[in-house]
Amino acid sequence: MKLNVGGIDRVLRIGAGLGLVAWAAMGGPVWAWIGIVPLATGAIGWCPAYPLLGFSTCSMKKST
Repeated sequence: MKLNVGGIDRVLRIGAGLGLVAWAAMGGPVWAWIGIVPLATGAIGWCPAYPLLGFSTCSMKKST
C-alpha cells in the first residue's frame, strides 16, 4: 500500500475527523460519526478513493 495522502491533506483530514467525531460524541447528529473515515485515512496516509481517481497529494521525490 503506497502512501497517497500528503502533509497538509493529512492535517486537514485529521482535524476535520476529530471535529466531527467530537461533535457526534457530544450529542451531535448520528451522521457526524462519518468523521471516522477522514480521521483514519489521515492517520494511515492512504485514501482508497485516490487510486481510483488517479490522484495523490504526496510530494514526489525526484531521482537524481
